[in-house]
Amino acid sequence: MAFERITQKDWYKILGAKPSDSLAELKQKYQKLALLYHPDKQKADAPAGEVEERVQRFIEIDQAWKILGNEETKKEYDLQQREDNLSKEWPLHAQIYLEDMSWNEDEQCYTLSCRCGGNYTVFKSETKDVSLVCCDTCSLVIEILQ
Repeated sequence: MAFERITQKDWYKILGAKPSDSLAELKQKYQKLALLYHPDKQKADAPAGEVEERVQRFIEIDQAWKILGNEETKKEYDLQQREDNLSKEWPLHAQIYLEDMSWNEDEQCYTLSCRCGGNYTVFKSETKDVSLVCCDTCSLVIEILQ
């Protein structure tokens, strides 16, 4: 299941969870909320607006679990969150094409020297997933262009 980046919802917040929570903890939080907001559990005499609100909340909870309950989509989401946070919090030093970086055959990674003397490093296994890379010494960030 490919994860869509269109909506920038905080799926952890929707489940009342933290990125450090285990899969079992995430599942437990999901199940608790799903039971609470499930459409079949609504009071028969509840106002229509409240019922619709609770159904929407249930749909969000279900979407959060579909993303965070799968290791692959969770990893993808976590990477995107990390990149979004980096782009908000860290100064962007440059935009670089991967082929303009130095290839290190032994380490199986691309590197680029930072102006501080540190390095930006992208391992071959990360090239498809990563677009922002921090310097290993300072707070500068480069964006990898595809």
